[in-house]
Amino acid sequence: MRQARWRGWACGWLLLLAVGVSGSAASAEPSEGWSYALWQEMMSPFCPGRTLADCTSGHAESLRMWILVQESAGRTREDVEEELYERYGDVILAAPRAEGFGLTAYVVPVLLFGAGGLGILFLLRRFTSPLSAASPDTRESVVTEPSPGDAELESRVDEEMRSR
Repeated sequence: MRQARWRGWACGWLLLLAVGVSGSAASAEPSEGWSYALWQEMMSPFCPGRTLADCTSGHAESLRMWILVQESAGRTREDVEEELYERYGDVILAAPRAEGFGLTAYVVPVLLFGAGGLGILFLLRRFTSPLSAASPDTRESVVTEPSPGDAELESRVDEEMRSR
């Protein structure tokens, strides 16, 4: 009982600490502006597989500065994103758009997951089903009627047990 109470208090304090930390992180975000967040979310057209913030290319640095200038000039994030998309295309997207061929990146995994689940369900039902679909009379007669070899086998087993 004491251990459960102690765990409850510890979880409560950890939750309060997590809320406090996330609150301070959230308050720091607006002072940076949307350009810093855009750098983290956009893939670099100059360094394949890296975000714009992680790319060490000189071209990436000039693109980051261009984004900062656009933010300080008062342009909206959506306008800047649209212009960058027109300039660089799908290369800057971290995830494909959910339209056209890019929709397959979202649909195919769901379909494969569903097909796998159905396959597992089929196998489980097959392996856990009764052995025979015969009538109960047939199953009982098979189990209860001894064969001629069973009596002989029983007598041999009895003899072996007596000899020990």
